[in-house]
Amino acid sequence: MSSRIFQNVIIQMKDAVDRTIGVVDEQGFVVASSELAMLYEFDGSERPVSTGTRTYYALYSPGAKFDYAAFTEGTDALSRTICAISAVAFNEAKNNYEEKHNKAAFIKNIISDNILPGDVYVRAKELHFVTDEPRCVLLVRQMENPDVAAVEAIQRLFPDRQKDFVLNINETDIVLVKSLPSAYCPEEILKVARSIETTLMEELGIKSVIGVSTNARHLRELADKYKEAQVAIEVGRVFESDKTIINYESLGLGRIIYQLPTTLCEMFLNEVFKKNPIETLDEDTLETINRFFENNLNVSETSRKLYVHRNTLVYRLEKIKKMTGLDLREFDHAIVFKVAMMVKQYLDSLGAKY
Repeated sequence: MSSRIFQNVIIQMKDAVDRTIGVVDEQGFVVASSELAMLYEFDGSERPVSTGTRTYYALYSPGAKFDYAAFTEGTDALSRTICAISAVAFNEAKNNYEEKHNKAAFIKNIISDNILPGDVYVRAKELHFVTDEPRCVLLVRQMENPDVAAVEAIQRLFPDRQKDFVLNINETDIVLVKSLPSAYCPEEILKVARSIETTLMEELGIKSVIGVSTNARHLRELADKYKEAQVAIEVGRVFESDKTIINYESLGLGRIIYQLPTTLCEMFLNEVFKKNPIETLDEDTLETINRFFENNLNVSETSRKLYVHRNTLVYRLEKIKKMTGLDLREFDHAIVFKVAMMVKQYLDSLGAKY
């Protein structure tokens, strides 16, 4: 940290006080002062300490160990007051400086779109940041009884805070920006996601859903990757509710449907189901359709899985054809029906009616 930050505060304060003020580091060396050539070894007490001819007050950042102390010439009550007030000013300047030059804060500004693209290069250079290292964004959403301790639990899994960044977004969401060994390592990413899920459940009893982005090749891509992780969770909630780790790359049709306007979705359903709305299909019929799709439109395999005679299944498929005008044994018709079911599922998740 630059001693100029402390020196600027001293310059502003020295005319308001009639005695020497300054800052020493953890080794006792004076890093800023209204007078030069001062030295004292201080143990980092959390209250003003008078010793010799001076009073000292430790400066702290949240969660940090002692690294600096304010000092004032004199040991009387006024000196202690001046020292305490000086410490407040120094602490504020110190924290503002660290926030401005903190890598985690920098990453959070990027994913939140709070920094201009052109400034990313400048700030990355100031922080000695590798800009083109492959990274992945994982959004961890706590589903039940969110706990602030979840951030610390995840941080313990990834202790290298110069490369991996755990960011608290809100009460339920935590983001991990993970440095990757290579541009393509899906197994490594899946391992990371599973370790987070397991840790939160075993240590805190928290169920979570994790959205995984595609890989970023550059720092400036992190904002888009964060959005991908958000979309993964939202689309997964609709189309893959049984999964707890959802990869953006595997969303398929669900991702496309999620981005469509609801009016277009409603129009599509009305066009597909001209004869009868999809609600006319009962639960047993829908189960038959889902199993038929799961078994790649194979009549024999589907009938075996449903424990019904092959002719019974054919009868059901004929009934569906009469009701909807779509023969699910034909590939093109099956695709249209599958998409229509997903569109209906999406609208239901929004509470929309068509």
